[in-house]
Amino acid sequence: MKTKVTIIIVAILFLAIIALCALFVGTHSIAVLDPRGMIADKQRRLIITAALLMLIVVIPVLIMVFIFTWRYGVSKDKAKYTPDWGHNNLAELIWWGVPFVIIIFLAVITWRTSHELNPFKPIKTGKKPLEIQVVALQWKWLFIYPEQGIATVNYVQFPEKTPLNFEITGDAPMNSFWIPQLGGQIYAMPAMRTRLHLIADTVGEFEGRSANLSGSGFAGMIFKAISSTEQDFDTWVQTVRNSGRSMNRNVYDELVEPSSYVPATYYQLSDGTLFDQVVMKYSAPETVKDRK
Repeated sequence: MKTKVTIIIVAILFLAIIALCALFVGTHSIAVLDPRGMIADKQRRLIITAALLMLIVVIPVLIMVFIFTWRYGVSKDKAKYTPDWGHNNLAELIWWGVPFVIIIFLAVITWRTSHELNPFKPIKTGKKPLEIQVVALQWKWLFIYPEQGIATVNYVQFPEKTPLNFEITGDAPMNSFWIPQLGGQIYAMPAMRTRLHLIADTVGEFEGRSANLSGSGFAGMIFKAISSTEQDFDTWVQTVRNSGRSMNRNVYDELVEPSSYVPATYYQLSDGTLFDQVVMKYSAPETVKDRK
């Protein structure tokens, strides 16, 4: 009797946990499940597809745990006892065959999406991409618009339905650049250039962050990403140009000092080679022997 009560209680708790999880997902906005861009939408579908495929194995296993416990428990005197039974072709086919088929499906999906969602693959829409250079600092983000001649801290704005070509590096411990509602993350490391291509399908405000722990100020390493109309973007660019602040190497050297929860700040870009200087900052100097 106690075994039955225990099983019932465990089953109720299990169902309650599932119900609470479903309620939370249904009543809260989870960034990766609320995409606002083509790349993020494809990634969401990939996550859901992979999860459903794996549940084909997980759900039957969980159900069988309760069934076997109920039917073959110690108190079940009438349960069939077969101590010499060691092999069943049908059972072997099920618990080896089903996972094998699922792994094949996952392998095919992973292969296709790995190429389709390659972060280095440009997005082609017929519109000219917007180039944005990103520098991960400690603990803040610097965005440089080389074509517009401006720079911002912890704030990035771009027109909707326009391909975004992010060129990313770091001048701090390894970080990871991530705007969850627009797409996946990419690492930012000193002396390295990485690329990430994203696009926003609608006007909106999104939260960006670092997806890699980088010290005590990590929680404050967040930034605001704004998708606007092209007219609003042009107006904003002009506003930044008239901000009165200038971003040069001296200002940058002050900005490198560790700080978190830094408010959005705008600059005119007076040194167009700043991003390249940051990349080369940690590169080994060329020697006479190397030149030969």
